[in-house]
Amino acid sequence: MPHIVFEKKELITTPSSKDGVDFKFIAKSYNFTQKIRKTEYKIALENKGKELLLSLKTKDDNFMIKADKVTRISPVTVMKNALNAYVNLNESNVLFTNTNNLKFKEEAKNEYLKDINYFVDDFNTDKEIQIEIGFGSGRHLLHQAKANPNIQFVGLEIHYPSIEQLLKQLELQNITNVLVVNYDARLFMEFIESNKVGKIFVHFPVPWDKKPHRRIYSNEFVNEALRVLKIGGTLELRTDSRKYFDFCTEVLTNLPKGRITIDINKDLAVSSKYEDRWKKQGKNIYDVVLEAFSEDANINLDFDFSFDFKIDYENLLKTIPTKSIIEINYFIHVEELYIIESANNSGLIKLTMGNFDRPVTKYLYVNEGKISYYQGNPLPTSSNISAHKKLKEILNK
Repeated sequence: MPHIVFEKKELITTPSSKDGVDFKFIAKSYNFTQKIRKTEYKIALENKGKELLLSLKTKDDNFMIKADKVTRISPVTVMKNALNAYVNLNESNVLFTNTNNLKFKEEAKNEYLKDINYFVDDFNTDKEIQIEIGFGSGRHLLHQAKANPNIQFVGLEIHYPSIEQLLKQLELQNITNVLVVNYDARLFMEFIESNKVGKIFVHFPVPWDKKPHRRIYSNEFVNEALRVLKIGGTLELRTDSRKYFDFCTEVLTNLPKGRITIDINKDLAVSSKYEDRWKKQGKNIYDVVLEAFSEDANINLDFDFSFDFKIDYENLLKTIPTKSIIEINYFIHVEELYIIESANNSGLIKLTMGNFDRPVTKYLYVNEGKISYYQGNPLPTSSNISAHKKLKEILNK
């Protein structure tokens, strides 16, 4: 993480600019938990059209400045420029820096690698969609895409080296009907239209025997899968784990209605190197296929994350809940509070919210009583929407 240690001086005044960086405001930490902690400053700025925060703390008798973890962006050059601009504007004596040797590197762009926001805002196709969750080496996904050029495939994977390997193969083999996203499959399905998917492949997922809450399969996941599947579409599990097989069949057989097919050691047209190894070892491979046979209504992702009221921030500092608010499908936890001393009724609220399995940490920017999410709204997942509604209740008391 790029950072600079420099001799302590008075903070810069805002708004101000230096080397193309516009510094908007500075927020000072507010000790609302009564714990002994160092004073921290969040410095809001804009560089090359991107908003972010810098974090400034004391280090021994000096200051250390670095990018805020929540709002950091890429390429790293943007953060490096912002750090250097602050120190230059402050005319400070630098004691240590690791920003000068960071060479500019263009972000790797690939037309098939998509950010999750693409699926929220722009994804649209008349083709049948098929989804593979956790594609690993990509052998199965590549085979399916080549064999079915008229189908739009979406591959989900959280292991980035696997993503890079697949993208390279898409280019080498001139395969153009695959989109790749680095995102949690348990939440991804909410951004897909109902009745659009022909198949969902879940091949050899991590069993998570010691942490079953991290498994892909759950009642919520299966219900979302059934919503996006068209009539006759299938959710297909393939696993070498008997425990995972038993767990998933229990989930599926607790559905109010459904059609399930089970096979043992079924041969597919393509198999992974690990599957070949397991078969040589005599391990069983289990296939469980759930078929959808009903249509579902579409869900609306056009949610308004605005706050249609103003608050008394000074009063809120004393009354805002300090313990996590936990509901059935979402939670909210206020992490830190900050005051903008140069403006009335203004500050930052750092909070974690949304889904337990993939929480999001955001800042609320309070500007003279008006509230907005800093660096843009959360994704419109059902858990984030529920958390936002609860947040409005808390702030509007």
